[in-house]
Amino acid sequence: MTVREPESMTELVYFTNRTLDNNGVAKLWVYRQDCPKCKKTKMGKPVDKGKVKIRAKEFVCPSCRYTVEKEEYESGLTAQAIYTCPKCRKQGEAELPFKWKNVDGVKALKIACSGCKQNILITKKMKEKGASDEGEDE
Repeated sequence: MTVREPESMTELVYFTNRTLDNNGVAKLWVYRQDCPKCKKTKMGKPVDKGKVKIRAKEFVCPSCRYTVEKEEYESGLTAQAIYTCPKCRKQGEAELPFKWKNVDGVKALKIACSGCKQNILITKKMKEKGASDEGEDE
């Protein structure tokens, strides 16, 4: 399996470049999908008066205006990652479904190291495992 690194942020739904404990590193990205209806362009968040709606609950095709709910759209996406395992120091690549899992109260994507099989967690919003979410909006 070979992952293809993005050339531009405009082709992505999600991107992160993290430094992990013990000198581990993880770079993870998710490419935008073609419109399932017209298959001409990539789906994206709606644009209102020339600005992208950041917290939009749906994705829209700029060509045919087809709309898909955020959860439905993201459930079909695949994340790609390049990492250095913090435990065994092995470098590797991974493809995984773009599904946030709840790990110790924090939403995270799990990558299994190809060397030692340890889970490498990419947490949402730079949160720490076991950290309190009091007073924060999602």
